[in-house]
Amino acid sequence: MQADIVPLVVGGLIFVSSLISLATGLSVAIIEILGGVVAGYFGLKPELWMIYIAGLGGILLTFLAGAEIDAALLKEKFKESFLIGFSSFIVPFTGVFLFAYYIVGWDLKASLIAATAFSETSLAVVYSVLVETGLSKQNVGKMILAATFITNLGTALALSLLFIRPNFYTLIFVLVSIIVIYLAAQFSHLIFENTRLKNKVIEPEIKYILFLLLIFIYFASLGAGQAILPTFLLGLFMSRHFAETKSTQAVKSRLRTLAFAFITPIFFIVGGLHISVTAISASFAVFTMFFAIRIVLKFIGVNFLARRYLAHGRTFTTLLLSTGLTFGAIAALFGLNMGYIDNEKFSIIMGVIIASSVVPTFVAQKWFLPVDDEMVITG
Repeated sequence: MQADIVPLVVGGLIFVSSLISLATGLSVAIIEILGGVVAGYFGLKPELWMIYIAGLGGILLTFLAGAEIDAALLKEKFKESFLIGFSSFIVPFTGVFLFAYYIVGWDLKASLIAATAFSETSLAVVYSVLVETGLSKQNVGKMILAATFITNLGTALALSLLFIRPNFYTLIFVLVSIIVIYLAAQFSHLIFENTRLKNKVIEPEIKYILFLLLIFIYFASLGAGQAILPTFLLGLFMSRHFAETKSTQAVKSRLRTLAFAFITPIFFIVGGLHISVTAISASFAVFTMFFAIRIVLKFIGVNFLARRYLAHGRTFTTLLLSTGLTFGAIAALFGLNMGYIDNEKFSIIMGVIIASSVVPTFVAQKWFLPVDDEMVITG
């Protein structure tokens, strides 16, 4: 029996990516994505176990992002978060659709897939950057997360309303999600505050959270839905539990360590592996135009409102909200599996998504990173 070298290669990529990130000061998510692109170019293919862990990684990052939301700040600044997030969705969605349909000449469904994929903002990338830079604990970082949630809510609704045909299992998924979120929000303290479970090496609190996420993944798959939205809501409603005591804060810290040490790197590497450099090279002009128009439309949708509602850091905010990955990849894979787009269009869309996860993040961290919490939110 021949030994499987893929886990060894992936483990090496994860370790080397962390070293490069520390040496360059760039987000490790960027390095992992680029590592996946390079590995894919040399023939590495994602295995089934990698695809499942990558899905779990995206869900876990989404939960952690929701848990970082300051519910009081979100309530207080809902108008600002909603306007920035909705504009970040609707401007690229409309503009990309018109461009793909009337200029590039794609058919209706392919154009709608591109519009949906390019309208999102990656919770995974945004959260990773905010955590690594320490901005997740500052008001503007929380504001960016809230706006990102609104953007992705629009993307999720667009994908669901335009393409997904609900069935009986979809209803079950929705009901299960509501029940799990309600019960977890009301009764998770019974797990977190139980003295028999605290500070145990077997980590029952971490296993409890992972179990809840696996419930979402299973029923979402059963109902042809996506687990990202209920997962984010679960993190949002459980955020108060993590803020109550030092022990619950430690639970979130340990969960974050688990995520960033192994699970989420698989998510970013698999994202890079989905890119066909050959297909992008063959349609480089179309790829370049899509990338440019996505960035321009995100800038139009976000920058004016960021300038109005944020005293400082509007460029950093605009660039982070221009990133894409999670929902964009989901939309592209959905379109490919349903036959709405072919392999060439899929590679172009995924290439733009990966480029938009790397380039704006690099620019934001390199030249526009806030140095303190001067970025006061204005009314």
